[in-house]
Amino acid sequence: MGSVGLLIKPASGLCNMRCDYCFYLDEAENRTTASYGIMTRDTLKNVIRKTLLRAEGSYSIAFQGGEPTLAGLGFFEEAVRLIRQYNQKNVPVQLALQTNGYALNEDWARFFHQHHFLIGLSVDGTAAIHDRFRHGKDGSGTYERILEAARLLDQFAVDYNILTVVTGPAALSAREIYQEYQRRGWHYLQFISCLDPLGQYGSRMPWSLTPGLYGTFLSELFDCWAEDVERALKEGKEPLTYAPYIRSFDNYMGILGGYRPESCEQTGICRLSESTYVVEAEGSVYPCDFYVLDEYLAGNFNEQRLDAIEEKLRAMGFTARSRQVPERCRSCQWQFLCRDGCYRSRLTKENGLDPETQTEEGVNYFCEGYQAFFAHSHDRMMRIADQMFN
Repeated sequence: MGSVGLLIKPASGLCNMRCDYCFYLDEAENRTTASYGIMTRDTLKNVIRKTLLRAEGSYSIAFQGGEPTLAGLGFFEEAVRLIRQYNQKNVPVQLALQTNGYALNEDWARFFHQHHFLIGLSVDGTAAIHDRFRHGKDGSGTYERILEAARLLDQFAVDYNILTVVTGPAALSAREIYQEYQRRGWHYLQFISCLDPLGQYGSRMPWSLTPGLYGTFLSELFDCWAEDVERALKEGKEPLTYAPYIRSFDNYMGILGGYRPESCEQTGICRLSESTYVVEAEGSVYPCDFYVLDEYLAGNFNEQRLDAIEEKLRAMGFTARSRQVPERCRSCQWQFLCRDGCYRSRLTKENGLDPETQTEEGVNYFCEGYQAFFAHSHDRMMRIADQMFN
């Protein structure tokens, strides 16, 4: 086995906030057991032991939720200790944690710095946009509290990036969000589309992101980013001198430069590495964070050997189905860039076909938005890519 990647949910779907659009809460409500509570130390040990002893190239763990910090600082101290104990081959280890930032304090920040954690901090744009859908359990806004978390991460020199869920209202404010993040010195950004509940695309929730709005957002965000990249290139400097790293744009630039994208969304292929596992709090294993559902259960690290879990994951055909490209997409001029996007956003009987359209099954729900974005940005992308890679 080469590199191994884990996404562990140490607190299952438990959270100290209540975000209106939470996709994981929706997932939990669509399975027999909604929450598996807090991961025990024995389960943590079994997960790390069974995977790290097999790793050869590299080993990575991303802790996610719900809210992973609810497992407590001691849980993560134990994770670090177990990694040291079982890393007998001395493979490189990368540790990451995605958090809403609500409970972060100096102890957490000091620990993250000491053990070189990369932190993903969830922020949804400006205060007004963020507080509209990301609430404390009492319904209060959380923006100012998350800004304090970012300040602590800066104070303790913790590497972090900003993860923003693009809701419908956020999509109307791309330039405002971009400028706000620039003003705060946030240079590493990831924007992900807000998902409607499983099986309910087109449900028009207050936070719903329509294809048209998504195309508008991507186009305006790209214009902001491209202006700063072009400024840097004109001055003979690295793009990050003025422009932030935006994961999706970096992947598109890479495609145009002849490189394989690192994001599964940009490749259109699920589980790029067969040695990747999503692990729930009681040790159960699934192929993807968007499909932690009963029908995708592949085993449990407390009960099965790793070989048996891998065999079950392969037998699901999870990756194979993502390679099936609809005829409409095969003939599209933007297929080489779009690649049909994330499978969770494709219109299937499982994900939900929009009842108001006759869309061919398997077409990405955001297709209209992607087409508008690529038509708007492609030529400029090509010019930038030519300068960056030639």
